[in-house]
Amino acid sequence: MPAPIRLRELIRTIRTARTQAEEREMIQKECAAIRSSFREEDNTYRCRNVAKLLYMHMLGYPAHFGQLECLKLIASQKFTDKRIGYLGAMLLLDERQDVHLLMTNCIKNDLNHSTQYVQGLALCTLGCMGSSEMCRDLAGEVEKLLKTSNSYLRKKAALCAVHVIRKVPELMEMFLPATKNLLSEKNHGVLHTSVVLLTEMCERSPDMLAHFRKLVPQLVRILKNLIMSGYSPEHDVSGISDPFLQVRILRLLRILGKSDDDSSEAMNDILAQVATNTETSKNVGNAILYETVLTIMDIKSESGLRVLAINILGRFLLNNDKNIRYVALTSLLKTVQTDHNAVQRHRSTIVDCLKDLDVSIKRRAMELSFALVNGNNIRGMMKELLYFLDSCDPEFKADCASGVFLAAEKYAPSKRWHIDTIMRVLTTAGSYVRDDSVPNLIQLITNSVEMHAYTVQRLYKALLDDISQQPLVQVASWCIGEYGDLLVSGQCEEEEPIQVTEDEVLDVLEGLLVSNLSTPVTRGYSLTAIMKLSTRFSSVNRIKKVVSIYGSSIDVELQQRAVEYNALFKKYDHMRPALLERMPIMEKSASNGPTEIVQTNGETEPSVVEPKHPPPVSQPTNQVRTPSQPAGRHVFSLCSSEMSFTGIPPMTAYNKNGLKIDFTFERANPNPNIAVITIHASNTTEADMTDFVFQAAVPKTFQLQLLSPSSNVVPALNQGTVTQVIRVLNPQKQQLRMRIKLTYTHKGTAVQDLAEVNNFPPQSWQ
Repeated sequence: MPAPIRLRELIRTIRTARTQAEEREMIQKECAAIRSSFREEDNTYRCRNVAKLLYMHMLGYPAHFGQLECLKLIASQKFTDKRIGYLGAMLLLDERQDVHLLMTNCIKNDLNHSTQYVQGLALCTLGCMGSSEMCRDLAGEVEKLLKTSNSYLRKKAALCAVHVIRKVPELMEMFLPATKNLLSEKNHGVLHTSVVLLTEMCERSPDMLAHFRKLVPQLVRILKNLIMSGYSPEHDVSGISDPFLQVRILRLLRILGKSDDDSSEAMNDILAQVATNTETSKNVGNAILYETVLTIMDIKSESGLRVLAINILGRFLLNNDKNIRYVALTSLLKTVQTDHNAVQRHRSTIVDCLKDLDVSIKRRAMELSFALVNGNNIRGMMKELLYFLDSCDPEFKADCASGVFLAAEKYAPSKRWHIDTIMRVLTTAGSYVRDDSVPNLIQLITNSVEMHAYTVQRLYKALLDDISQQPLVQVASWCIGEYGDLLVSGQCEEEEPIQVTEDEVLDVLEGLLVSNLSTPVTRGYSLTAIMKLSTRFSSVNRIKKVVSIYGSSIDVELQQRAVEYNALFKKYDHMRPALLERMPIMEKSASNGPTEIVQTNGETEPSVVEPKHPPPVSQPTNQVRTPSQPAGRHVFSLCSSEMSFTGIPPMTAYNKNGLKIDFTFERANPNPNIAVITIHASNTTEADMTDFVFQAAVPKTFQLQLLSPSSNVVPALNQGTVTQVIRVLNPQKQQLRMRIKLTYTHKGTAVQDLAEVNNFPPQSWQ
């Protein structure tokens, strides 16, 4: 066979290809020739052919058929063959290949070779792609080379030991004796790789961390020599003495000083020297300063040193390099909770970063700005953040709006300022306001009793200007429905009241019902608001007409609301004022939402606190829907006044530790699908049961409403009972099952218990 072309010639030929197809044709032709040469067992040109395969592999073409040829080159006695063979093994082999079994013996032999360069090749290969099995078999040879006096081999053995520890952590102790004198090494390469090895060991083992803490003074001396006199001129970068070694030592000190007072104290001075003596005109100096800051923040450093570190980050914010500004913002965000006052000094610089063109920097600056908000700077910070909200990209608006809501709720200096801020967000962020914000804002408005007139006036004006922002429209509709009488009466002490008639208000709400901009949820708010105004306005006939029109709406939710509201005008007109009265002040649950019925895991879990009897019809934010009844709370409201006794026998649902829970049953008229259960809690012990709470959950095919209990104290010795009403809607006539949860305090001890109630009388659900 003719001699194959050389690697340089192949590269030159491939580079002449003008199209991808032409290049593939050249590669395929050369691969065919290489395969033929491999089949001929041509030892003369094996090294050249494998080298060409590696080049083609780097271009992205398949070359794994050369794996066995790499092993043959590794077994060769020629150094040039071994070099290409080991390079091929690192590129073409991975840990899943069975050929590792064949390689282990070759590497073991080469680790004991008389030539240091052959040993170096074996160490590099093992440290690059050695499997767990290979590392176990060859760890002894690596440990021997780590103790050798040859610095060329020691630095490679240290990096190989790092790979062995990562693959087989239990072999870590094997390398412990060899690490004793590593830091006293004068050779730069050995010292650098030794620090890497010690870092790996400390990160993976608490025992190693405790053992190596005694090396802190030695590491401090090495770092001091580097910044004072330099280590070796050939390792200087832009006038900084050996920055790579400095960074590695700083990272190791960070690990050793974390949560340890003595180690932290030993390194405080050197960290201050590095922070003050490092040149910042070059990027390499900034890299060292950044590592220094991270180390200061992670260890138990002095307060003055931490302020110095934060000031360094503050200077980074003024740097022209975007990467430096980004890491500074990220680091400040991590430290703002522990060093809030020190970060506050750089507030103006941080706020300026909101105007940066880089998206990542703007996001970090926004997050950090919200973290800096407190009661003292709330007005100034909100002014800047609202300006940012007005001009930022759409991807920021939702997060920024939520952040403003949270900050305003926590630090608002006055109710009016709080309402004004919310109004600004609603008109600025528009439809980017998250859905959960609407009920939270409604709750805030409800609880701000003295601001009702001012709020409804402001929201009404906002509706006249723009009805495209759905969260704004929903909140405004809710407020107009609740406080429309205040709007028409012109009662507003906060600013000059506007003159508006009932018809003008109804025109606006009716306009929302027919607007193409309104979502189905918004129409639900509007229709309910109009219905609420039937008890606040005199234009009842007009409201009746509007409601009756939507009794045939194609929107099922809107249709059901209209049908039920029509029923209120006709059969239940005597109940309408009570059902449509203003919503009471809403209590907040643990999830910062209005206290209401919630549905979880397919079961409806009622809350403990409910409105007074009968419950007023709530707006959509307080309504719970289940698959069987989209607007079920209205059903309970309409049927709450008519109950019939059905002769259903009572039952005992719970009897334990002196607490007894009995159920009695009634049936709602005219809806026989609603069972009304009254619980009677009694206490036979000698001490009262206080903080009594009864909760219940039913499967998702049911709907449950739990009303307020008569008391939260169950008297001792059966001297009284606590009663509570449960209404259960069972449209599918299924057997009733209930899970109850009881919590109370008895003799100073908190008690909590769960129970299943499955033995309901058939009459209660048939």
